[in-house]
Order: sequence, then structure tokens, then C-alpha cells
Amino acid sequence: MLSALKRSLKWLLPGMGVKRWVASLGVGLLLLATGLMLLTSNRAALLLELSLQGLISRLLGWSVGSQTIDLTLLLLGLILSCWSAQRGFNALYKLDSPRDTRSLVDLIYERRQLSHGLKIVALGGGTGLSTLLRGLKNHTSNITAIVSVSDDGGSSGRLSKELGILPPGDLRNCMTALADDENLLSELFRYRFRDGQGLEGHSFGNLFLAALTDMCGDFEEALRKASQILAIRGQVLPATLTPTTLCAKLRDGRLIRGESEIPEARGQIQEVFLEPQQCTPPREVLHVIAEADCIILGPGSLYTSVIPPLLIEGIVQAIRQSKAPKIYVCNVMTQPGETDKYSAADHLEAIYHQVGAQLVDYIVVNMAPPNKLLAKYQKTGAHPIKLDLARLRAMGVTPIPANLVNEETLVRHDPAYLAETILDILAAHRSRSGELNLLKAQVRPLRLVK
Repeated sequence: MLSALKRSLKWLLPGMGVKRWVASLGVGLLLLATGLMLLTSNRAALLLELSLQGLISRLLGWSVGSQTIDLTLLLLGLILSCWSAQRGFNALYKLDSPRDTRSLVDLIYERRQLSHGLKIVALGGGTGLSTLLRGLKNHTSNITAIVSVSDDGGSSGRLSKELGILPPGDLRNCMTALADDENLLSELFRYRFRDGQGLEGHSFGNLFLAALTDMCGDFEEALRKASQILAIRGQVLPATLTPTTLCAKLRDGRLIRGESEIPEARGQIQEVFLEPQQCTPPREVLHVIAEADCIILGPGSLYTSVIPPLLIEGIVQAIRQSKAPKIYVCNVMTQPGETDKYSAADHLEAIYHQVGAQLVDYIVVNMAPPNKLLAKYQKTGAHPIKLDLARLRAMGVTPIPANLVNEETLVRHDPAYLAETILDILAAHRSRSGELNLLKAQVRPLRLVK
């Protein structure tokens, strides 16, 4: 009892920043209580009303009725109480999140709105998936990223080999993309050491996940705790908890082992597969697919990001059984050593070759080629992907051409416009006049994102 009292009294210490709002809240409640008491019309209330009428008459020379005094006190008390409570809660919130410039009421409203958003499941890996997530998180917090875990290059590959954990890089990218506020903490997770024996090339976020896995003794639990630290909107799940190696069979007969080695082989890919081939997803993966309002594949590297999660046992079956619309987001540019000379239809055909036809309903394709970075990409052998719309329609999918290009240092999808395009498709799919809405989406004016 005494310790609880001491803790409560700490709020009155200098510098806490809440005493003024507690005091004004007390005054507001006093005025509110006084107004309510005066409305009861008992003897004490009558005497107080007469005293207030006399005071106002002497100070201001006004003749004020008793009912006016009662209602004025009641209204002032209500306004002051609400204002003080709101400022007090804001003061407490700023102590916990000093970098967040949003007011508490805006934050609560935003989170409540996002919590009622569509349930979206996105599968893939690399920077493409994180780009999509960065746009979607502004429309819903019911997002699940199912991430490929076959990366064997860079920091992720090193940690996976040395510590025997799943490669954390793509998972970390998706978590930072979904962070509620991409502030200093998110930047820290993305930070990559430039030098230092054993540290050079490592991402801080990868090291953090590795350390958290060692502390928790469980990779899934480490992901959950890291997601809480970053306050992400949604969840990030590995496609499987089984360490896997991505392999590719090339048309010239070569067999390439390792995700990072596949594009370096510079051959035409016939198919990819996982070792071991019998991999199962976490139970939560199949559950979220079954509950989804929308399932998205990509964007990302076709053979090394988009297809690998589909090779996990049970995932394709769950996608087929879902009644949600399935959308494939095709890349903007071809990738040397992986999708040389591929059109959008070639991308979709490669997916169907691996997992069977009729998996997706819509394919989002970019219709505006990049301008300022085009020459730079062509020097590396990368070219804008041709739409091939007639062939896509013949394959039983609805193509959605849109301007999706964001040219900064790299040619990528613009997160905001890609998310808007996805929502347009979902609105059209749900609408009785879906065909008209889709037509509008297809002929939307080009927008060059700078």
C-alpha cells in the first residue's frame, strides 16, 4: 500500500510534464461537478447561484439567470476536462515515443482504421516484396509476408552457414518495411558494417535476429520479438522453418546449387527446386492463406524470390483452395542470368511450369518504361519487360497495365502507386461493376514517379 502511494506521488515530481494537466483536469471536473450540483436546485445550490449572480453583477455589470450559470459551468467543466485529459495522454505518449510527431488521437484513429483493413498475404522475397509491403501498410495492418528463406549470399548466407539459422536478410527487410514508423530503429536494422574483422558486410538487423534466436532458442520466437520491437503493421513468416538450398536445372544440362550462384551461371533456367524437397510451412502460413482477402505473388526475382515459397509443400494447394483473388506483380525489368528476354507472359508461364496453370487471376504489369536509368540498365543486359497482353489474356488472366516506375538509384516499383493499384483491383473484383472499374484502372493516365 505504501509503495503504491510512493509510486503515485512520483507523478508530482518536477519535470514529469503531467502535473499541469492533472491540475487542469481537476479544475475541469470541479466545474463539471458544480454545474451538475446547481442543476439539482437544492438549498446549497440556490445559495451558490445567488452568490455567483451577485459576483458577476458587481464585476461585469451583467444580469445573468441561474440556468445560464449552471449550463456555462457545466460546459466549461466538460471542455476543460476533455482538453486536459487529451493533453495529459499526449504528454505520456510523447515520453514513450518522442520521435513520433503524430498526436495520440491521430495515432489511435489510424491504428483502429488499419486494423479493419483487408487481410492481405504476400509471398516472395528480396527488395521487391519489401517495396510492396511499404505501400500496403498505409492501407491495412492485416498484412502477412510469407518470405523465401533460401538466400545463401552476403550477410544472410554467412550467418546461416556459421550459426545454422535460417537466412535472416529478407525477413529483416520485410519487418523494417512494415515498421509503424521507419525511424532511427528501423534505420539501425538496415545498417551494414563497412569494415571490421568479421563484421564487414554484415547487417545489424541480421546480427540482431541471430542474437535473438540464440537467446530465445527458437527462430519463430525471435521473429515475433523483433516484430514487437519494430512495432510492425502485420506479421512476417518464413515460408518454411527447414534450412533449404535452392537449385536450378539449366537448359544446357548444368545443375546449379545455391540461390546466389544461379544468376551467375548465365544460363537459361529450365526449372528450380529445393533441397530437401520435402519442406513444410509453419502452420500459421496455411492458416493466413485460408483467411486472406487477397493473395499476392511478387514483385521480385522470378526464380529466386517468387517461385521458391511456392515449392514448399502445401502452399500452392492452400492458394488454389482460397477464394480470394490472386494477383501476380511482374517485375519492371528483366534480370540478367535469370529472365533474359522474358516478357510478362514468359514470367507467368515459368510459374505455371513449376506449380501448374491457373494459379493467378490478375497480373500487374508496368506500362511506362524507365527513362533516366534505362541506358545504365541496358549496359548490364537488363531491359524493360514487354507486356504481351494478348498472350496473357489467352492464358486466362486479366492483365492490369499501370505506370509503376520509381526511378531513383534503381528502377523499382513505386510503393504507394503499386498499393493503390492493388486496392483498385480488389475494389473492382468485389464490385458488381467490376469490369468497368478494371477498365478505368487499365486506362488511368500515366504517372511518372520522380
